[in-house]
Amino acid sequence: MALRRLTHDEVTRHVAVSPQQVYDLVADVTRTPDWSPEVVGCTWLDGATGPAVGARFAARNRRRWFRWTNRPVVDVADPGREFAFTRTERGGGSIRWRYRLQPEGDGTSVEHSYEVLEPVPRGLHVMLRLAFGVRDLSDDLHANMEHSLTRLAAVAEAGYRARSAGSALDEPSRSPSSTLERSRRRCSSSL
Repeated sequence: MALRRLTHDEVTRHVAVSPQQVYDLVADVTRTPDWSPEVVGCTWLDGATGPAVGARFAARNRRRWFRWTNRPVVDVADPGREFAFTRTERGGGSIRWRYRLQPEGDGTSVEHSYEVLEPVPRGLHVMLRLAFGVRDLSDDLHANMEHSLTRLAAVAEAGYRARSAGSALDEPSRSPSSTLERSRRRCSSSL
């Protein structure tokens, strides 16, 4: 079976909160583990404390038994409209990940996409197939972007409902049990 090379993909979903509320979540990279099936932790680097063009962060990832860290750089930080970053790894190519936000009805149309800037080496495709059973990396990433947007919507809308009900909670909690459950899921989408 021939390996299909990564080029680009996008997934779109409606989220019933404002574009600014979605932006506040996705641009706070420390929250990424709340919806990503693969990212288990993110921290700002070099004194950065939030999203700004050129800011770097460390993204700790896990797929089953394999763990790795990459250091993406923020490319776009346009509040309420767009957040994008590029991750480059030796042996992993260079990929720009993007969230584009558009007002839509009672909330936001969220487009989550990636664009390959430097090809992902064939060897990585083969390694993922042999070690993790990933038959098609493009399909695998697509499924995990869909999963990420489904979880992002749940996190954003739960936070909105809590604020609307007059709760003191502005954000859904990150309980140890939710972190443990996340680590038990089959991990696939990466930064």
